[in-house]
Amino acid sequence: MRCPYCGSLDTQVKDSRPTDDSASIRRRRVCPDCGGRFTTFERVQLRELIVVKRSGRRTVFDRDKLQTSIEVALRKRAVAPERIERMVNGIVRQLESSGEAEIASSAIGELVMEGLKALDDVAYVRFASVYKNFREARDFEELLGQLSADDVEGETNAPPARADD
Repeated sequence: MRCPYCGSLDTQVKDSRPTDDSASIRRRRVCPDCGGRFTTFERVQLRELIVVKRSGRRTVFDRDKLQTSIEVALRKRAVAPERIERMVNGIVRQLESSGEAEIASSAIGELVMEGLKALDDVAYVRFASVYKNFREARDFEELLGQLSADDVEGETNAPPARADD
């Protein structure tokens, strides 16, 4: 791991432990060249995934890019960072456990839309407008109509609320 202070590649791990969610490992490192101390978070990657774009181009799956696109959709929304992290972890686990080495970008987009729909309606609409390449106000109206219909269906099928909820 490269030292963020002097760029040395010869850093030493002083402490290593799993994070609270056990999705990554927290490592405290020291650089013997400059004495700088820093923390890294490392994730276990089950397999390398290849994303197949609409154009047919193939690229290595980038978890950070997934997280950034979700955070952009959720910008200025009151959603706890832990919930975002859980959503990203869930999508990555689904992709890794699918058994496929190559994943269509559209499949990833659908998983993100599913997660955002459950997390925040506004973020869902924001993401959908980019993902589905909305061109007119009518596109928004159709999506909002579907969202409203889904909400009504969810209310009729929901179990009755308990007094202690």
